[in-house]
Amino acid sequence: MTWMTGFERRSFDLPNSTAVARVAGDPSKPALVLLHGFPQTHVMWHRVAQALAQDFFLVMPDLRGYGDSALKPGTPELPDHSQHSKRAMATDVVGVLDALGVDHCFLCGHDRGGRVAHRLALDHAERVKGLCVIDIAPTLDMYARTDMDFARAYYHWFHLIQPAPLPETMIGGNSLAYLMNKLGGWGTGGTAHIEPEALAEYTRCFCRPEAIHSACEDYRASAGIDLEHDRESRAAGHTITCDTLVLWGERGVVQRLFNPLALWSAQCAATVTGEALPAGHFIPEELPETTAWALRDFFTP
Repeated sequence: MTWMTGFERRSFDLPNSTAVARVAGDPSKPALVLLHGFPQTHVMWHRVAQALAQDFFLVMPDLRGYGDSALKPGTPELPDHSQHSKRAMATDVVGVLDALGVDHCFLCGHDRGGRVAHRLALDHAERVKGLCVIDIAPTLDMYARTDMDFARAYYHWFHLIQPAPLPETMIGGNSLAYLMNKLGGWGTGGTAHIEPEALAEYTRCFCRPEAIHSACEDYRASAGIDLEHDRESRAAGHTITCDTLVLWGERGVVQRLFNPLALWSAQCAATVTGEALPAGHFIPEELPETTAWALRDFFTP
Protein backbone atom coordinates (compact mmCIF):
# COMPACT_ATOMS: atom_id res chain seq x y z
CA MET A 1 0.00 0.00 0.00
CA THR A 2 1.77 3.13 -1.20
CA TRP A 3 -0.18 5.26 1.25
CA MET A 4 1.76 3.58 4.09
CA THR A 5 5.18 4.05 2.54
CA GLY A 6 7.84 4.12 5.22
CA PHE A 7 5.95 1.71 7.50
CA GLU A 8 7.70 -1.66 7.38
CA ARG A 9 5.47 -4.74 7.44
CA ARG A 10 6.89 -7.46 9.68
CA SER A 11 5.75 -11.01 10.47
CA PHE A 12 6.47 -12.64 13.83
CA ASP A 13 6.44 -16.30 14.82
CA LEU A 14 5.32 -16.35 18.44
CA PRO A 15 5.21 -19.28 20.90
CA ASN A 16 1.47 -19.83 20.49
CA SER A 17 0.55 -17.66 17.54
CA THR A 18 1.76 -15.56 14.64
CA ALA A 19 1.45 -11.82 14.29
CA VAL A 20 1.81 -9.16 11.64
CA ALA A 21 2.74 -5.59 12.52
CA ARG A 22 3.96 -2.42 10.90
CA VAL A 23 6.85 -0.55 12.44
CA ALA A 24 8.22 2.90 11.69
CA GLY A 25 10.54 5.47 13.12
CA ASP A 26 13.87 5.42 14.90
CA PRO A 27 14.30 2.39 17.25
CA SER A 28 16.38 4.55 19.56
CA LYS A 29 13.37 6.75 20.29
CA PRO A 30 10.63 5.85 22.80
CA ALA A 31 8.47 2.98 21.61
CA LEU A 32 4.75 3.62 21.17
CA VAL A 33 2.48 0.65 20.58
CA LEU A 34 -0.87 1.38 18.91
CA LEU A 35 -3.59 -1.30 19.18
CA HIS A 36 -6.67 -1.26 16.96
CA GLY A 37 -10.23 -2.39 17.65
CA PHE A 38 -13.19 -4.17 16.05
CA PRO A 39 -13.81 -4.52 13.14
CA GLN A 40 -10.56 -2.95 11.96
CA THR A 41 -6.83 -3.64 11.62
CA HIS A 42 -3.68 -1.70 12.42
CA VAL A 43 -4.22 0.55 9.39
CA MET A 44 -6.78 2.53 11.39
CA TRP A 45 -3.74 4.32 12.85
CA HIS A 46 -2.20 5.34 9.51
CA ARG A 47 -2.83 9.10 9.75
CA VAL A 48 -2.02 9.25 13.46
CA ALA A 49 1.16 7.27 12.82
CA GLN A 50 2.29 9.56 10.03
CA ALA A 51 2.07 12.47 12.46
CA LEU A 52 4.01 10.64 15.20
CA ALA A 53 6.71 8.78 13.25
CA GLN A 54 9.31 11.50 13.90
CA ASP A 55 8.79 11.35 17.66
CA PHE A 56 8.47 7.65 18.44
CA PHE A 57 9.40 4.17 17.34
CA LEU A 58 5.93 3.02 16.32
CA VAL A 59 4.70 -0.56 16.59
CA MET A 60 1.25 -1.30 15.16
CA PRO A 61 0.26 -4.97 15.30
CA ASP A 62 -2.85 -6.69 14.03
CA LEU A 63 -4.39 -8.24 17.13
CA ARG A 64 -4.80 -11.99 17.28
CA GLY A 65 -7.91 -12.86 15.26
CA TYR A 66 -7.79 -9.70 13.14
CA GLY A 67 -6.09 -8.54 9.98
CA ASP A 68 -3.22 -10.76 8.92
CA SER A 69 -2.35 -12.06 12.38
CA ALA A 70 -3.35 -15.57 13.39
CA LEU A 71 -7.05 -16.35 13.05
CA LYS A 72 -7.57 -18.82 15.86
CA PRO A 73 -10.64 -21.08 15.62
CA GLY A 74 -12.60 -22.01 18.68
CA THR A 75 -11.99 -25.61 19.74
CA PRO A 76 -13.72 -28.11 22.06
CA GLU A 77 -10.43 -28.29 23.99
CA LEU A 78 -10.81 -24.61 24.92
CA PRO A 79 -14.51 -24.13 25.66
CA ASP A 80 -13.69 -20.98 27.65
CA HIS A 81 -12.46 -19.26 24.44
CA SER A 82 -9.16 -18.57 26.18
CA GLN A 83 -7.35 -18.55 22.84
CA HIS A 84 -8.93 -15.11 22.39
CA SER A 85 -8.68 -13.86 25.96
CA LYS A 86 -7.25 -10.40 26.32
CA ARG A 87 -4.47 -12.04 28.34
CA ALA A 88 -3.51 -14.19 25.34
CA MET A 89 -3.78 -11.24 22.96
CA ALA A 90 -1.64 -9.11 25.27
CA THR A 91 0.95 -11.90 25.41
CA ASP A 92 1.15 -11.74 21.60
CA VAL A 93 1.88 -8.02 21.79
CA VAL A 94 4.63 -8.65 24.35
CA GLY A 95 6.04 -11.30 22.02
CA VAL A 96 6.24 -8.74 19.21
CA LEU A 97 8.01 -6.30 21.54
CA ASP A 98 10.48 -9.01 22.57
CA ALA A 99 11.22 -9.82 18.93
CA LEU A 100 11.87 -6.12 18.28
CA GLY A 101 14.10 -5.77 21.34
CA VAL A 102 11.74 -3.31 23.03
CA ASP A 103 11.95 -3.59 26.82
CA HIS A 104 9.26 -1.04 27.67
CA CYS A 105 6.85 1.15 25.77
CA PHE A 106 4.08 3.66 25.78
CA LEU A 107 0.81 1.91 24.98
CA CYS A 108 -2.42 3.11 23.38
CA GLY A 109 -5.48 1.07 22.47
CA HIS A 110 -8.79 1.91 20.84
CA ASP A 111 -11.91 -0.22 21.36
CA ARG A 112 -10.85 -3.90 21.66
CA GLY A 113 -7.25 -2.75 21.54
CA GLY A 114 -7.94 -0.72 24.66
CA ARG A 115 -9.08 -3.87 26.45
CA VAL A 116 -5.92 -5.69 25.38
CA ALA A 117 -3.89 -2.69 26.53
CA HIS A 118 -5.66 -2.74 29.91
CA ARG A 119 -4.79 -6.40 30.44
CA LEU A 120 -1.21 -5.88 29.24
CA ALA A 121 -0.77 -3.01 31.69
CA LEU A 122 -1.93 -5.29 34.51
CA ASP A 123 -0.07 -8.47 33.56
CA HIS A 124 3.14 -6.80 32.32
CA ALA A 125 3.25 -3.58 34.32
CA GLU A 126 7.03 -3.37 34.07
CA ARG A 127 6.77 -3.09 30.27
CA VAL A 128 4.36 -0.13 30.16
CA LYS A 129 5.56 3.44 30.88
CA GLY A 130 2.25 5.11 30.08
CA LEU A 131 -1.19 4.06 28.91
CA CYS A 132 -3.95 5.60 26.80
CA VAL A 133 -7.37 4.00 26.25
CA ILE A 134 -9.76 5.40 23.67
CA ASP A 135 -13.56 5.27 23.86
CA ILE A 136 -13.96 2.44 26.32
CA ALA A 137 -14.77 1.90 29.97
CA PRO A 138 -13.48 -1.23 31.75
CA THR A 139 -15.13 -4.38 30.39
CA LEU A 140 -16.36 -5.57 33.78
CA ASP A 141 -18.04 -2.24 34.49
CA MET A 142 -19.65 -2.08 31.07
CA TYR A 143 -21.23 -5.53 31.38
CA ALA A 144 -22.31 -4.75 34.96
CA ARG A 145 -24.12 -1.65 33.65
CA THR A 146 -26.26 -3.67 31.22
CA ASP A 147 -29.78 -2.37 30.80
CA MET A 148 -32.06 -1.70 27.84
CA ASP A 149 -30.13 1.42 26.77
CA PHE A 150 -26.78 -0.37 26.77
CA ALA A 151 -28.11 -3.54 25.13
CA ARG A 152 -29.73 -1.50 22.36
CA ALA A 153 -26.59 0.57 21.73
CA TYR A 154 -24.10 -2.32 21.98
CA TYR A 155 -26.30 -5.19 20.83
CA HIS A 156 -23.27 -6.77 19.13
CA TRP A 157 -21.80 -7.51 22.58
CA PHE A 158 -24.69 -9.95 23.06
CA HIS A 159 -25.12 -11.11 19.47
CA LEU A 160 -21.49 -12.09 18.84
CA ILE A 161 -21.24 -14.17 22.03
CA GLN A 162 -23.99 -16.57 20.98
CA PRO A 163 -22.77 -20.13 20.30
CA ALA A 164 -21.14 -20.77 16.95
CA PRO A 165 -22.09 -20.80 14.18
CA LEU A 166 -25.22 -18.68 14.62
CA PRO A 167 -23.71 -15.14 14.58
CA GLU A 168 -21.07 -16.22 12.06
CA THR A 169 -23.78 -17.48 9.71
CA MET A 170 -25.92 -14.38 10.11
CA ILE A 171 -23.04 -11.96 9.53
CA GLY A 172 -21.73 -14.05 6.65
CA GLY A 173 -25.01 -13.61 4.80
CA ASN A 174 -23.94 -10.04 3.99
CA SER A 175 -20.63 -9.39 5.70
CA LEU A 176 -19.95 -6.17 3.79
CA ALA A 177 -23.24 -4.60 4.88
CA TYR A 178 -22.51 -5.62 8.47
CA LEU A 179 -18.99 -4.14 8.30
CA MET A 180 -20.21 -0.83 6.89
CA ASN A 181 -22.90 -0.59 9.55
CA LYS A 182 -20.34 -1.05 12.31
CA LEU A 183 -17.75 1.31 10.84
CA GLY A 184 -20.35 4.05 10.49
CA GLY A 185 -22.06 3.56 13.84
CA TRP A 186 -21.78 4.46 17.52
CA GLY A 187 -22.07 8.19 16.97
CA THR A 188 -19.63 8.28 14.08
CA GLY A 189 -22.26 9.23 11.50
CA GLY A 190 -21.11 7.28 8.45
CA THR A 191 -17.84 6.21 6.85
CA ALA A 192 -16.82 9.37 4.98
CA HIS A 193 -13.86 9.86 7.34
CA ILE A 194 -12.30 6.54 6.30
CA GLU A 195 -9.85 6.71 3.42
CA PRO A 196 -10.63 4.34 0.51
CA GLU A 197 -7.39 2.40 1.02
CA ALA A 198 -8.20 1.75 4.66
CA LEU A 199 -11.78 0.77 3.84
CA ALA A 200 -10.52 -1.71 1.25
CA GLU A 201 -8.19 -3.22 3.84
CA TYR A 202 -10.97 -3.60 6.41
CA THR A 203 -13.14 -5.27 3.77
CA ARG A 204 -10.37 -7.65 2.71
CA CYS A 205 -9.61 -8.70 6.24
CA PHE A 206 -13.06 -8.82 7.84
CA CYS A 207 -15.22 -10.34 5.11
CA ARG A 208 -13.80 -13.86 5.47
CA PRO A 209 -15.55 -16.68 7.35
CA GLU A 210 -12.50 -17.39 9.49
CA ALA A 211 -12.11 -13.70 10.39
CA ILE A 212 -15.78 -13.33 11.32
CA HIS A 213 -15.42 -16.39 13.53
CA SER A 214 -12.31 -14.99 15.20
CA ALA A 215 -14.09 -11.72 15.95
CA CYS A 216 -16.95 -13.64 17.55
CA GLU A 217 -14.43 -15.59 19.62
CA ASP A 218 -12.93 -12.31 20.81
CA TYR A 219 -16.32 -11.23 22.15
CA ARG A 220 -17.11 -14.68 23.57
CA ALA A 221 -13.89 -14.47 25.55
CA SER A 222 -14.79 -10.98 26.80
CA ALA A 223 -18.11 -12.21 28.14
CA GLY A 224 -16.48 -15.12 29.96
CA ILE A 225 -12.83 -15.69 30.74
CA ASP A 226 -11.92 -11.99 30.48
CA LEU A 227 -14.45 -11.19 33.18
CA GLU A 228 -12.93 -13.93 35.34
CA HIS A 229 -9.48 -12.44 34.87
CA ASP A 230 -10.78 -8.94 35.66
CA ARG A 231 -12.54 -10.12 38.81
CA GLU A 232 -9.40 -11.94 39.94
CA SER A 233 -7.28 -8.83 39.37
CA ARG A 234 -9.67 -6.62 41.31
CA ALA A 235 -9.95 -9.11 44.16
CA ALA A 236 -6.15 -9.21 44.39
CA GLY A 237 -5.96 -5.42 44.40
CA HIS A 238 -4.07 -5.22 41.11
CA THR A 239 -4.27 -1.81 39.48
CA ILE A 240 -2.72 0.02 36.55
CA THR A 241 0.53 1.48 37.89
CA CYS A 242 1.37 4.00 35.15
CA ASP A 243 -0.19 7.36 34.35
CA THR A 244 -3.22 6.89 32.12
CA LEU A 245 -4.93 9.07 29.53
CA VAL A 246 -8.59 8.44 28.75
CA LEU A 247 -10.16 9.81 25.55
CA TRP A 248 -13.72 9.27 24.42
CA GLY A 249 -16.13 10.63 21.82
CA GLU A 250 -18.74 13.13 22.92
CA ARG A 251 -21.25 11.62 20.46
CA GLY A 252 -20.59 8.02 21.48
CA VAL A 253 -22.12 5.46 23.81
CA VAL A 254 -19.33 5.75 26.40
CA GLN A 255 -20.13 9.45 26.84
CA ARG A 256 -23.85 8.82 27.11
CA LEU A 257 -23.90 5.85 29.48
CA PHE A 258 -20.67 5.91 31.50
CA ASN A 259 -18.31 8.09 33.50
CA PRO A 260 -15.03 6.90 31.96
CA LEU A 261 -12.72 9.08 34.07
CA ALA A 262 -14.23 7.85 37.31
CA LEU A 263 -14.26 4.22 36.21
CA TRP A 264 -10.65 4.24 35.04
CA SER A 265 -9.52 6.21 38.09
CA ALA A 266 -10.87 3.38 40.23
CA GLN A 267 -8.59 0.94 38.36
CA CYS A 268 -5.40 3.02 38.50
CA ALA A 269 -2.84 3.66 41.20
CA ALA A 270 -1.35 6.53 39.20
CA THR A 271 -2.70 9.75 37.68
CA VAL A 272 -5.69 9.53 35.33
CA THR A 273 -6.55 12.40 33.01
CA GLY A 274 -8.72 12.71 29.93
CA GLU A 275 -11.48 14.39 28.01
CA ALA A 276 -14.33 13.94 25.57
CA LEU A 277 -13.45 14.81 21.98
CA PRO A 278 -15.86 16.09 19.30
CA ALA A 279 -16.26 12.72 17.56
CA GLY A 280 -18.10 9.45 17.63
CA HIS A 281 -16.45 6.12 18.40
CA PHE A 282 -13.70 5.98 15.76
CA ILE A 283 -11.70 8.89 17.11
CA PRO A 284 -8.25 8.13 15.60
CA GLU A 285 -9.71 8.28 12.08
CA GLU A 286 -12.28 10.99 12.71
CA LEU A 287 -9.78 13.27 14.47
CA PRO A 288 -6.28 12.05 13.53
CA GLU A 289 -4.49 15.35 14.18
CA THR A 290 -6.18 15.83 17.54
CA THR A 291 -5.42 12.23 18.51
CA ALA A 292 -1.77 12.55 17.50
CA TRP A 293 -1.40 15.81 19.42
CA ALA A 294 -2.94 14.29 22.55
CA LEU A 295 -0.68 11.22 22.39
CA ARG A 296 2.46 13.26 21.70
CA ASP A 297 1.67 15.63 24.56
CA PHE A 298 0.93 12.81 27.01
CA PHE A 299 3.74 10.43 26.08
CA THR A 300 6.58 12.88 25.46
CA PRO A 301 9.10 12.26 28.25
